[in-house]
Amino acid sequence: MRVGIAATIVAALALAGCTGDTKPRAGTSASAGSASGTAPSFAPGAAGAGDPYFPTYGNGGYDVAGYDLKLKYDPATGRLQGTATISATATQDLSSLHFDLAHLAASRVTVDGTAATAKAEQNELVVTPSAGIAKGRKFTVVVDYAGEPKALVNKDLGPGGWQRTADGGFAVGQPESASTWFPVNDHPKDKATLRLEMTVPDGVEAISNGVPGPRRSAGGWTTWTWTESKPMASYLTMVAIGQYRVRSTTHAGKPMIVAIPETLPENGPADRSLALTGEVADFLATQFGPYPFDSYGGVVIDDKRVPYALENQSRPLYGSVFFRSVDATVVSHELAHQWFGDSVAITRWQDIWLNEGFATYAEWLWQEHKSGRSVQQSFDRAYGGIDWGLPIGDPGAARIFDDAVYQRGALLVHALRKTIGEGPFFALLKSWPAEHRDGNVTTEQFVAAAEKASGKDLDSFFQGWLFGDTPQPKP
Repeated sequence: MRVGIAATIVAALALAGCTGDTKPRAGTSASAGSASGTAPSFAPGAAGAGDPYFPTYGNGGYDVAGYDLKLKYDPATGRLQGTATISATATQDLSSLHFDLAHLAASRVTVDGTAATAKAEQNELVVTPSAGIAKGRKFTVVVDYAGEPKALVNKDLGPGGWQRTADGGFAVGQPESASTWFPVNDHPKDKATLRLEMTVPDGVEAISNGVPGPRRSAGGWTTWTWTESKPMASYLTMVAIGQYRVRSTTHAGKPMIVAIPETLPENGPADRSLALTGEVADFLATQFGPYPFDSYGGVVIDDKRVPYALENQSRPLYGSVFFRSVDATVVSHELAHQWFGDSVAITRWQDIWLNEGFATYAEWLWQEHKSGRSVQQSFDRAYGGIDWGLPIGDPGAARIFDDAVYQRGALLVHALRKTIGEGPFFALLKSWPAEHRDGNVTTEQFVAAAEKASGKDLDSFFQGWLFGDTPQPKP
């Protein structure tokens, strides 16, 4: 995420939980007991992922492989309705399980085709199947639901999720958003694939993550299809519905989808900035390794409620505030997140510097490449304005998007470069996202990777840069 000029960060939504980087596909096989061969001991899945910062976000007891959504949205009434098919695996013997679902009501729920009991509890949907689900069993939950979606508000971070507009609506937010438009295990460590069919009135566009599929129309309605086949953290899901100029091309053999609101001037700064997406992504690939997803693009939102940009997987979203003039700096930030934050996602929100520090450093790399301002000059410019009192390795839930997390994180990255040397550093920039592609990581893992790449003991270095409360030495 990157905050717009003179704007506060708008971001907050549901964090979910689960374990493991590999997402099994849904199936029907089941064990009569646990892996040890003992009789199942069924119990409810946790109503929270247990994240230290947001312990009630997300849920426990299962691991989602994929979401398949068939939805219909009417801009005239603001009503959303449809069906979510969720493929998952039990990580414990489950008697019931929770999904995050805010402001929307389920009318029918089945588990593996059999009717289940469903109950709404404080922005969660509690599902009790007709029989327990044994640990290790793959299962499928189908939820029919409807209602008028709207945002959730975090008292420290602001609103996030579904926002209605005059011509449609959009869903975006960090750390939570997805639960305002579909039932979800809403935490970054439970990454899953997404397939979306969104039906809207003819003449209205519906943009989402991933590769576009066939579009069909009937009875005055058009169904748009999108598929993100790589595992994705739930807050990175997005949908934008309204009047957009949609440009569909290809880049490096992959679809490139760019959507600009019709309220912005044609061929204006927003169009020309996002037209640089391919060039920026290609440059970043020379620094970080191959682009990790099957499509490129971006969406601009022309709405005062969005004074930020967000790294939605394969299709970043940008508030129009960034495009008073042509600006690829914010594009470089959000595209860098495709490696650092999206493909390689955090396991807990405390480690958000791993996302924002590297994305901010990517801005410095791009500026050096394009304008000649060296990374060292960017480092020197940022160094004097840091709040050294905020430990970016543990900033606290209310300050995960503080400017110090971004800038001090980037300073740390450059200081690491100077400490371990050019060769080991740039090798690390590629090996880290390659080794953890489609997975989740922690700060401790990155420290270990940096020490392995450099052959140096870096404990004191990271302790100072992540947790020290005084200015760290300039490299």
